[in-house]
Amino acid sequence: MSFVSWEFVAFFALVLAGLRLMPTRSSRQIMLLVANAVFYGSGTTWHLLVLAAPALVDYACAVRIEDARDDRERRRWLLVSLVSNLGLLAYFKYANFFVDNVAALFGLSTAPLDIALPVGISFFLFKTMSYTIDVYRREIPACRSMWRYAMFVSFFPELVAGPIVRASVFLPQMERTLELSWRRTAMGLQMVLLGLSKKMLVADRLAMFVDPVFTAPAAYSQGTVICAVIAYSIQIYCDFSGYSDIAIGVARIVGFDLPENFDMPYLATSITEFWRRWHMTLSQWLRDYLYVPLGGNRRGALRTYVNLLVTMLLGGLWHGASWTFVFWGLLHGVGLAVHKFVRRGEPVVRRGHSWQSGSTTVLAWATTYAFVCVAWVFFRARDFSTASLVLRKMAGLEAGGASWVYVPFWMLAGAVAFAHVVGMLAARRGTTNQELAAGGRVVIARPHAQAGLYVAFARNGFTSAFVLTAWLVVLYLFVPLHTSPFIYFRF
Repeated sequence: MSFVSWEFVAFFALVLAGLRLMPTRSSRQIMLLVANAVFYGSGTTWHLLVLAAPALVDYACAVRIEDARDDRERRRWLLVSLVSNLGLLAYFKYANFFVDNVAALFGLSTAPLDIALPVGISFFLFKTMSYTIDVYRREIPACRSMWRYAMFVSFFPELVAGPIVRASVFLPQMERTLELSWRRTAMGLQMVLLGLSKKMLVADRLAMFVDPVFTAPAAYSQGTVICAVIAYSIQIYCDFSGYSDIAIGVARIVGFDLPENFDMPYLATSITEFWRRWHMTLSQWLRDYLYVPLGGNRRGALRTYVNLLVTMLLGGLWHGASWTFVFWGLLHGVGLAVHKFVRRGEPVVRRGHSWQSGSTTVLAWATTYAFVCVAWVFFRARDFSTASLVLRKMAGLEAGGASWVYVPFWMLAGAVAFAHVVGMLAARRGTTNQELAAGGRVVIARPHAQAGLYVAFARNGFTSAFVLTAWLVVLYLFVPLHTSPFIYFRF
């Protein structure tokens, strides 16, 4: 069930009606658990079994880990959890990839296995694995309520494409009443409207330009291909961050607060900063459950670079069973390692942005954005030959092709740039407010959760209603007739 469908509108209306009618917190939670099952099972019912299997295994393993008499037994139950989760992921997502590569290596001819990839499997398996690892580390207690744990695993707003929510964030919120609140509903609706705007006004419109160019890059000129690559960088950002905004907004309406997943990543002035702003919950997951256990930066410079490469290689493979995704991860791993190497030679006092001149900052930003766009070519292209052709076109090594001036691209790129300016101003205002609240002390603040275009929405009644109505009319008039699936649904 897609967020951008009338089916979801009807489903969510019934959820809100149920929350309004249910008399107790427990009954509201059980109603939400049923809604989770309906949401995920609406496409293919048997996928509910794929969702339930790791939930049951990890629930039992976490309890066993907490009750274990010694560390050996605790490690054994953790291993059961990890093997079962990774085995499930390997079968559904990577079995055909493995078979195809073995067949190619030995010159064999094989038919692909008939395996349907359950939507969002990468997201909910990472979520359940983080739970058992946290219990093993004694960072959280095991959840003894099966249905509460099932709520955590299956919560429908973030189930199929994140944010990747940890049990330490979600389970304490189960103590809330879940009574509908006009204040939370108003804030949630703003988030939903922003997400819909990103997805339907920007991402889906740009897909009409990006898809033909990446399908046949040889048919287009250098300038057109460069514009298509930039357009894809905007498309994937608005598509994925749009989903996250809708998920956060829907969850806020029903009574849960999900973590932010994007923090204006294209303002980053280094690849390290980019990954602190892009898909933040995955970045934090890879850091805490892969990079740090590998040794992080605690075992010398060379080992740090290797750990970064391994982490990003596996992060690329997480995105898809294709060597282009692996290479995309490798590029980012190299970028992170190079940035780490360069910063080792900087005096500590110069680290950060305060010492940089305006021209240095602009150069750092342009270099970072160009690197990210080049890497996106491998993420988007169907194979290496297509990616190579796109890059040769961008570099002017392949002549010829038609020029396509896609006017909506220029309009939407300007709108997204303006939104980032508004977001920066909102972030500065948020910092100033925190400094005043702290009695004048300097407080380093992250951009507010409402940074972006929708900070322009008025909060008072008539004006707010007028802006909301006008924005809905814009959505109705200018969205494409057919919306495309969210890009991250296939991961």
